[in-house]
Amino acid sequence: MTTQTQKAEQFLELHRPGNPLLLPNPWDQGSAKLLASLGFQALATTSSGFAATLGRLHGKVSRDEALAHCAAIVGATDLPVSADLEKCFADDPSEVAHTVALAAQTGLAGCSVEDFTGDEDDPIYDIGLAAERVAAAAQAAHSGPARLVLTARAENYLHGRPDLADTIARLQAYQAAGADVLYAPGLTRLEDVRQVVKAVDRPVNVLAMSGAPAVSELAEAGVSRVSVGGAFAFAALGAMVEAATELRDKGTYDYLARSAVGRRAVARAM
Repeated sequence: MTTQTQKAEQFLELHRPGNPLLLPNPWDQGSAKLLASLGFQALATTSSGFAATLGRLHGKVSRDEALAHCAAIVGATDLPVSADLEKCFADDPSEVAHTVALAAQTGLAGCSVEDFTGDEDDPIYDIGLAAERVAAAAQAAHSGPARLVLTARAENYLHGRPDLADTIARLQAYQAAGADVLYAPGLTRLEDVRQVVKAVDRPVNVLAMSGAPAVSELAEAGVSRVSVGGAFAFAALGAMVEAATELRDKGTYDYLARSAVGRRAVARAM
């Protein structure tokens, strides 16, 4: 069986500029098994998708719940798993480090820390504090029995601050603080992605979202990883809404064709 250390090393090695790792985000053990059966090489949790399984909105999950979810996803497959830990459930760098240390105990290959404060009135941490938080997370990620791959996220573009210069400055500060992978979710212009890739010396992750360049274009720009966030989870929920609406409003069963696809996939994967 592959050890946690081997999974972490494998996960980092999969980040190849120009040949990006496609990193899908399962929201439960079943979706993790399905995605593994489709040939993906690594997985990442989705905080928003997991929250939806609990009947909650994004940001309404506790640290203990998130860590238990991480352990469940890790246990579902032999693939390396990276965790979306939001802001690591803390403002203070020492508590950020504590969260990462606890996360390492779940068998993860990697995890992330973001600079979103959780307060939409003041959404982004001061760059100095943000870098301190990344440094604390990196120290915890790299000092345990397994050296986890730490992804540092600059959240400007998701929270009404489309400032490329500040985003690049933050990613450079997070690189200096010890991050292994850099991520600015929300970038959709290929030229902006190119500028980010050129400005840093770490693998860059891009979020697959509406308006974002195709994977082939991101590869040409030197991107090392493409993730989907909660999109797959909400695509699945959207399919359920469409099926339920058809049954309620039309009394027909066209949704059974899609259901059959899912049933066959589950039979193969499990």
